[in-house]
Amino acid sequence: MGSVLPRERVAVFEVSDPAMSIQMSQPISGVSAGTERELMTVYPSISSSFLGKLLGQLYNSIPIGLAGVKVSHLLFPLPTSPIALALYFLEKIFGRKYTLTNRSLQVWSSLGKRMRRTIALADVGDVLVNEVPGQAFYKAADLVILASDGKPILTLDAVPRAEVFRETILKAQAARMQSDATLANIEARQPA
Repeated sequence: MGSVLPRERVAVFEVSDPAMSIQMSQPISGVSAGTERELMTVYPSISSSFLGKLLGQLYNSIPIGLAGVKVSHLLFPLPTSPIALALYFLEKIFGRKYTLTNRSLQVWSSLGKRMRRTIALADVGDVLVNEVPGQAFYKAADLVILASDGKPILTLDAVPRAEVFRETILKAQAARMQSDATLANIEARQPA
């Protein structure tokens, strides 16, 4: 006997007769017609601060390698680890986080529930990766969010693995646009 798999999310749409409803499963994972859902949250690395960038430059200052490891990676991180650890905790307490939802890109306070900024995914034209000196050691970069006219509308500082977050933003934006176009198409249909 085959096992019955649980149903995934179901959207319920009301029709003209209140006693009758139509149930359809979601066509796009993470994109729903009526609710906003969190897709991904990232916290900036310590290279978002001036001191963090300075430490990153110090850690990559000697390009000579020893058994595949840069000499500067062997000399500097351990003695400066208390500073780096303090920067990490300060960033977690007083910093910010970046949240991507199925509808928007949001900048929040790291602790608490205060939203600092939000950009609708429909307003995103492109996302550029800009690695500044001192961020390479942390595998981080700034993400510059561009409007459809090419003007910068938001910069996300020191995003770890920025290329991955960039791709996720662009995929969520494409899914949002496709979902909005589909909903507009459905609403434009005339009842028979």
